[in-house]
Parts: sequence; C-alpha cells; structure tokens
Amino acid sequence: MSNKIPRNSENDYSEAMAQQRREFVSEQTDAGLDHVGHYSIDPANTAGNIENFIGVAQVPMGLVGPLRVNGEHASGEFYVPMATSEGTLIASYNRGARLLSESGGAKVTVVDDAMQRAPVFIFDDARQARDFGLWVDENFTEIAEQAQTTTKSGKLRDIQQFAAARMRYLRFNYTTGDAAGQNMVGKATFVACEWIVANYPGIRRYMLSGAMDTDKKHSQLNTMHTRGKRVVAEVTIPNDLLQKTMNISATALYKARSISQVGAFMAGSNNTGAHSANGITAVFIATGQDVANVAESSAAIVYADIDDNGDYYLSITIPSMIVATFGGGTGLPTQQECLNVLGCNGAGKVHKLAEIIGATVLAGEISLMSAVLAGDWVTSHDALGRNR
Repeated sequence: MSNKIPRNSENDYSEAMAQQRREFVSEQTDAGLDHVGHYSIDPANTAGNIENFIGVAQVPMGLVGPLRVNGEHASGEFYVPMATSEGTLIASYNRGARLLSESGGAKVTVVDDAMQRAPVFIFDDARQARDFGLWVDENFTEIAEQAQTTTKSGKLRDIQQFAAARMRYLRFNYTTGDAAGQNMVGKATFVACEWIVANYPGIRRYMLSGAMDTDKKHSQLNTMHTRGKRVVAEVTIPNDLLQKTMNISATALYKARSISQVGAFMAGSNNTGAHSANGITAVFIATGQDVANVAESSAAIVYADIDDNGDYYLSITIPSMIVATFGGGTGLPTQQECLNVLGCNGAGKVHKLAEIIGATVLAGEISLMSAVLAGDWVTSHDALGRNR
C-alpha cells in the first residue's frame, strides 16, 4: 500500500500539519516547497476552502485603473486588482481602461440573474412525463416553498421544462443573493425533488442533475437564458480619440469585427470577442471566485456599430458571469483585501462587482482588438511578455 498523505482528524488545519505534509511531499518526490510554504494567512482560515492544506500558489498581481464605470451599483473610478502570469495583460487592460475613461466611462448593466440546478425525472413513457410537467406547473408555489426551506437568500424564480423520450428535465432557476449559489441551489432543489417524489405517483426515479444546468461547462442554453449574472458593458468612443489613443480608426475596427465574427462562427466559438476569459480569470483569482466557473463565464457576445457621426459603439454581453462577494473563496484574507480595494466585500455588493468586471472585460476587448489591427500585438508581447 502506498504511503498516505498525513492527516489529523482532530485539527487538520494547522501549520504543524501543513509542515508535515510538505515534508511528506519532499520525501516522496525530492521536490522542495520553500515558496509553497511561505504565506501570511492562518491555515485555520482555509477550512471549508481546501483539504490537505500545504501552502499557497502565489500568482503575480497587478493593478488596472483608473477605470471609470457608469453602473447602477458601481459608479465612479476604480482600481482593479488582477492576478496573472501573462506579461502584457495588465498593460493592455490599462490602455483600454484609459480609453474607456476618456470616453466618459463604460456603461454597465446587470440585466438578468439566475443560478440553476436541473434534475431529470424518468417515467414509463412520454405521456406520463408530459402529464408530470403539467402537474409541476400547477404546483409551482408549493415546490418553491419546499426549496426555500433550506436557504434565507435563495429564491426559486421559475422552473423551465424540457422533454425527451420518457424523461422530463426541470431547470430550477434561483436568485442567490451575494453568493454564487451552486451548492445553495443544489440543496434547495434536492429538498424540492424529495417532496415531488413523495407527492407525485409514477416516478420511476430521478437524478438531481440531468446535466442541463451545465455546471462548469459552457452551453448555448446558458448563453440564451443566463447562468449567474447577465452583464452588458457598452461605450461610445469618439473616432478622434480612438485614432489618437489606439492608432486605429472606427471604420477599420468595425470592418475587422465582421471578419472576426465569421471566423468565430466557423470555429464554433462560444465568444464573438477577443479574450474575455483573460480579464475574468485574473479578477476571479484576485477576488476569490471559483475559477473553474470561467468555463461558463467566458462566453461573450460582442457587438459593434458606427454612429452617424463616425464614433465607435462597442458592447460586450456576458451571459453567464458567476460571481460572489460572500462565501467560498471570498472570505480568504488576500481575496478580502482585493474585494475591499473594489468596495465589493460582503453583502449587497455582488451586482457592483459584476459591473466592475464587465467594464474591465470591455477595456481588454478594445485594447486587444486595436492592437491586432495596429500591429502592436506581437511587438508588445515581445517587449513585455518574455520572462528573461
């Protein structure tokens, strides 16, 4: 039997246990963990966030700003902490932030809010499954009451239904307050499903997730119907300012968009923009979000137009931004500091954070698209992105 990783059933979140596991790793692999073991947080504070704690992964962090945001919850200039190991990224986002700010700021709106769990119920045939769907509609109020017995902040908004074979897929849509809410809605939906099974005859069996919630996977369903926060960031940039700052015209950018959208369509991309995942990931790491949610959150719809006076309108719609300002990794000390920088720590701040991230992503989009056309893309990476 191979050597087991050391654990302490009474107090596993201590520096002594972390040190013991680091020594174990060194003995097993001959690898040193001096940097992994160098940190300022109390191991006790990581309970609920990690198991077999040995230390921290230190990712370089930079600052973008000032970024002017004209949101309904975030209003003013912000300095955005971003954690990344990709050279040129912070410089590029700063250039975009300056252009947005000089254009009056990014107007950002959270237009929808929903988190899902999607159970599936199996019957003898399709007719039984259809009849069950009618019963679900008729008993929605009671189902919602059962779901909400498990949470104070989660509210069941509606239940979408999808039929296939002898199965009925139910997509429970919740609002989740300041939490991302995947675990919250899983527990709430489980209680609701158990009540359904106890009160509706003829169900062969059910699964708590039939995969239509698409947890940590992109789906066209989420692009159409929202998962997390649906965020729209938009700006109108004067053509003269665009030319001065980015060395590119509105017309050239607009024409490039039509070409890149064809390429994205042919590739089957989940994104008609340039690189929304870069900004989202960097802010997610800094602020304690579940980084695996980038798989969904990186989907984006970029739209551009030229106004009658020649100015450039640009928007990005992020249909599945899954963020939190309470719970999960947001409670860790480093991440709390970054949330405090943004004024987004704690309850009542999740829409503000979503608006700031939307504006940040828009800054990155205009900067990279301009750099590709102006010829700055390769040269900037060559100058700033090489770890010599």
